[in-house]
Amino acid sequence: MKRSTMTALALTVSAGLALTACGGAKPAPGSGSDSKADAYAPVTIGKGYTTKGGNINVLMSSDFQTLDPGNSNYVQTANVGQLYYRTLTMAKETAGRPPTIVPDLATDLGKPSADGLTWTYTLKKGVKFEDGTPITSQAIKYGVERTYARDVFTQAPQELNSALADDGYKGPYSGGDFKAIDTPDDHTVVFHLKQPFAEFPALVSRSNTAPVPRAKDTRLDYTNHPVSSGPYKIKSYDRGRSMKLVRNDQWNPATDPNRPALPDTFTFTLSTAQATISQQLLADSDPTAITLDSNGGLQASDAAKLNDPKVKARTAAGLLGCTDVLNFNTETIKDPQVRKAMALSIDRSAVQVQYGGGRFGKLAQSYINPAQRGYVEQHTDLDPTGKPKLGEAKKLLEGKKVPKKLVYGYADTNARYKNVGTVLQQNFKKLGIDLQLRPIPAANYYTVLAGDQMPDIARSGWCGGADSGSVRTTIDPNVGPSLDGKTYGFSNIPRYHDPKISGDMYKLRGTNGPSEELGKKWATLFDRAMQDYPLVPLVRSYTSSVVGSKVRNAQMGYFFGAIDLSIVGAEH
Repeated sequence: MKRSTMTALALTVSAGLALTACGGAKPAPGSGSDSKADAYAPVTIGKGYTTKGGNINVLMSSDFQTLDPGNSNYVQTANVGQLYYRTLTMAKETAGRPPTIVPDLATDLGKPSADGLTWTYTLKKGVKFEDGTPITSQAIKYGVERTYARDVFTQAPQELNSALADDGYKGPYSGGDFKAIDTPDDHTVVFHLKQPFAEFPALVSRSNTAPVPRAKDTRLDYTNHPVSSGPYKIKSYDRGRSMKLVRNDQWNPATDPNRPALPDTFTFTLSTAQATISQQLLADSDPTAITLDSNGGLQASDAAKLNDPKVKARTAAGLLGCTDVLNFNTETIKDPQVRKAMALSIDRSAVQVQYGGGRFGKLAQSYINPAQRGYVEQHTDLDPTGKPKLGEAKKLLEGKKVPKKLVYGYADTNARYKNVGTVLQQNFKKLGIDLQLRPIPAANYYTVLAGDQMPDIARSGWCGGADSGSVRTTIDPNVGPSLDGKTYGFSNIPRYHDPKISGDMYKLRGTNGPSEELGKKWATLFDRAMQDYPLVPLVRSYTSSVVGSKVRNAQMGYFFGAIDLSIVGAEH
């Protein structure tokens, strides 16, 4: 996965956390504290509800970036997309845990060839578009083809594409034959890969494989009415104002055990101020209301109201798969021991305060976590409570060439990121390092981090294992080598490349075998890489979202960072 695609998803969750409440905020419902056994436990409201009918009113402060599955790397679109499109496989959410990959339009998770270079999928019978026409393998292929037209769809997801043997294909509007996918008949889809990829079933859960009928493709205008293959279809859509979804009578529930499709309708208001959303949800002025806004739309001034028992009873909460880290530019801060000393000097507990305190995130000891498949215990000298180890840091720097000045770059839309820089300034000053703060326009932030203007230190976020539950989907993008193995990968922000460790990662990419076994090998290599301190884990997000009193099955999506629309229901 390339950071240019995944971070659009990951950071829509993690970079959107706007709360900067003081560290004294009490933990969220079910969160407890790090010392308790139930720390940050998920909380689901109205679990087990199965009655169909009613309406869910989704309050949002802004419109979707796009509704086109072929042009989307945003968690909000992925969340609502579950309602109107299906994919070959599906990442089924479980509160507080990485999603499970399950069959969706396909009959199973795919059949790999012996060498792992070919994956074959068979479509279920009886699946149709909203106009009643059958969903065919050709529509799946065409949906993938569109995502190669990067000159048209600038936010097209690329994780699947990067794994396919595409031979420079530029999309269906530029001519040429797309040889990476074969469709020998209307029900069979065959993918050809560059190299084995044990987690391939997760790649085809992305929106690339949402079927698109070629005759209905209106390119950029397709976002106004994507043709439904799911349980709901768009009845009306007034950009920037409102949208209404109604039942798709061509959807066959017998083919779709993953979506209970409980409400009759979903209505979206797309221009409500976040402060108003927060007030309406806390007051329960609309008992069928929810929000997809980050942190449940809560304002810092409203955080204490979560302790009200009546509000607490309506608050869904859970740990996300999203973790923020601090990246050290290994091309400018070259000595691993200097990087380690800097890492040990950081007061990560003070950084946590800038994230809103324990209510909104727990201190992370690693970029990967035990819930991810293939995890092995990670070794770190970072204090688990986040306190700095200044004495140990200074001892590591004895006899070392310590940089006198460094630059910390931060996205300029969020005061929290600047405040994190202020904490770092104070910490590094004690090591004799003058840290300068440099704002970077948020729209260009990751472009800058991938280019020649990468600062010495920069924060980033990643939803680890969010699409497959595998540790590889965190490790390889963030510290892995380039496609040819000769340097660091495109989305490897710290530019980490160790000849031995990175070489072993490159070899592991081409290894076929059980994902659990391969995951342990990835996690072991990651543990070795982390002894060089290319990055420092900061905070793993914990999100609370207040819902209306008639909302049921309100679960905080591990990846979505908001209420999972695929299972929610409403009393009526």
